Amino acid sequence: MTKTVDMTTMFKDVLGSFPVDTSAMEGSFKTAASLNEKLSGVALTAAEKSAELSSKWAKDTLGKLSDMSKAKAEPADYAQAMTDFASANAEAAAEHMASFAEIAKKVQMDTVELMMAAGKDMQAETKAAVEKATKDVTAAAKKATAK
Repeated sequence: MTKTVDMTTMFKDVLGSFPVDTSAMEGSFKTAASLNEKLSGVALTAAEKSAELSSKWAKDTLGKLSDMSKAKAEPADYAQAMTDFASANAEAAAEHMASFAEIAKKVQMDTVELMMAAGKDMQAETKAAVEKATKDVTAAAKKATAK
């Protein structure tokens, strides 16, 4: 009687001959986690600066409204106070919008810098992993053919 070949054992032997190195995956995970940490830092810093700028803008506006809302001796003084408020508010808006643009520009520059550095790191890690895998597979293939 013919004995049936145990395919499970055969596959275990074949797959066991080709070792899997998980260090490359661990390295990629660490690199991705580090990149995410740095990108989060950039985003949180920008959010903090934006919040500070918004708060300052609101305080300035409320201060100007306080000046405008004071009682005046002449009706024409109310029109002048409203004109002064509108003029100062328009000037402040231009300054604050320019500050917001600077924050956005810094975020963009920092993000591009981080992405380029991460790309270089990942390229180097991938090259090293491929070279190691090639060496391991070649050694395993030689070992398998030598039997």
